[in-house]
Amino acid sequence: MSKEIKTDDVIFNFFKQVCDEKDDIKCVELGNSWINAMKTNLTNMEKNLEESDKVKHQENIDNNMNHLNNLKVKSANEWREYATQCMIEILENKK
Repeated sequence: MSKEIKTDDVIFNFFKQVCDEKDDIKCVELGNSWINAMKTNLTNMEKNLEESDKVKHQENIDNNMNHLNNLKVKSANEWREYATQCMIEILENKK
């Protein structure tokens, strides 16, 4: 039996936690913690790119950052809906 932790399982479980959170304030806080973690990851990836690759991928980097910035205004219900959609995508990609 493999005890390897898969990234998509961690992400799925995080989004399940967002969906299951009954307290709206905590739900939004979880969503905002997701934004912060993803921004940190994106910034770190960008720092590690060679300049030529950075130029090549700048549009994708900017689009991802804009997507994260747009998530900041979500309500608890919107976060739950977003998390549900993300979980569905993860399950569909496992097939």
